[in-house]
Amino acid sequence: MSTTSRTGTRTLLTALTASGALLLASCATFDESDAGGQWQAAPELTPERGPQPDLPEAQGRAEQEGNERDSIPPPDGCTDHDPAVIATCLDPVGAVAALPSMGVEVAALAGERESGTLYRATNGAEPEEVTTLDVDAAGDGGLTGLALSPSYDSDQLVYAYITTEEDNRVVRFAADSDPSPVLTGIPKGEQGNAGALATDPDGALLVATGNAGDPEAAADPDSLAGKVLRIDDTGDPAAGNPRAGSPVIASGLHSPGGLCSTADGSRSWVTDRAPDADRLHHIEPGEDLSNPAWTWEDRPGVAGCADWSDMVMVTASQAGNVQTMPIDPDGTITAEPHVVGEDDGLGYGRISDVDLITEEVAVAGTVNRAGGDPVSSDDRVVLLPRPEAAAGGAD
Repeated sequence: MSTTSRTGTRTLLTALTASGALLLASCATFDESDAGGQWQAAPELTPERGPQPDLPEAQGRAEQEGNERDSIPPPDGCTDHDPAVIATCLDPVGAVAALPSMGVEVAALAGERESGTLYRATNGAEPEEVTTLDVDAAGDGGLTGLALSPSYDSDQLVYAYITTEEDNRVVRFAADSDPSPVLTGIPKGEQGNAGALATDPDGALLVATGNAGDPEAAADPDSLAGKVLRIDDTGDPAAGNPRAGSPVIASGLHSPGGLCSTADGSRSWVTDRAPDADRLHHIEPGEDLSNPAWTWEDRPGVAGCADWSDMVMVTASQAGNVQTMPIDPDGTITAEPHVVGEDDGLGYGRISDVDLITEEVAVAGTVNRAGGDPVSSDDRVVLLPRPEAAAGGAD
């Protein structure tokens, strides 16, 4: 890892320590006799803790600031000495979701695409297995999307997008409980099974679905394939959708890689891997996805995305980089992508899904064991500092 990456990691860890804005997740109880059982209200939170001490890793890095620094040893088996790595030795990570955390603790859920196993990744601790979902990972299917319930603090529910032997579907679950189906019957094919999830401030769930290898299905308003859907927690069309009684808010996807929104839900994006190019779409409810916000003809393998308010970031799982594009207030991209790769100190290889923890820090998963160049600690869950955006006008 280069000096740029290590300095970024030190800055990242310092930002985490200073923020104090990561919230304590509360607890809930669940009747495991019924996967759709009643959730009990969480107890009242205790007062916030006072300022937390700096992380030792951040202190050590501050002392070495300005050095060329090749002092971080390479991974030793599953031990990774980079403090920005919070989980190691997983199978390729298909989806991540940042968890509410406390003080300097940083936690996220990470799902293995092929096994369907979900882990809790926490800095300074071994990955903790949460549950295993029954998935069919043939083609590009499996576990490909995760999102926390909008009321996660009280209900502790997690939503997942999975491929089964029969279909693609959305399920929800809590730790140590069987999944409950939310939306089933999303078409399944030999390819085009990957999907993605996000939530909006109204409590609705956004679902990006693949076209199951059938472009005509993506254009069919009555098919769930190749769409962005907006549903409530029971799987029904959410109130306020463009077409009453329909979950569809946008059509025309091929193989979505990521779905993301601003914190206030005012703007949403979806990445898509089409046969001829990779694309980023600004979602406009009621409009087809026929006019991409950006197109990559070199097809870097667009995956996750994150909206940093003034720029959107896209991970490229084939090219092994992240790409950022500045945006104006209405969501128009104002410059070509700024590519951050290994030569710039990224140093984690192929990155798949990504989710924002704070306005300065994101969490991401890697997929180096799936055709990349893995190190002994791959695949990993890593913390990424907010990258720089490009400057100048768009082409």
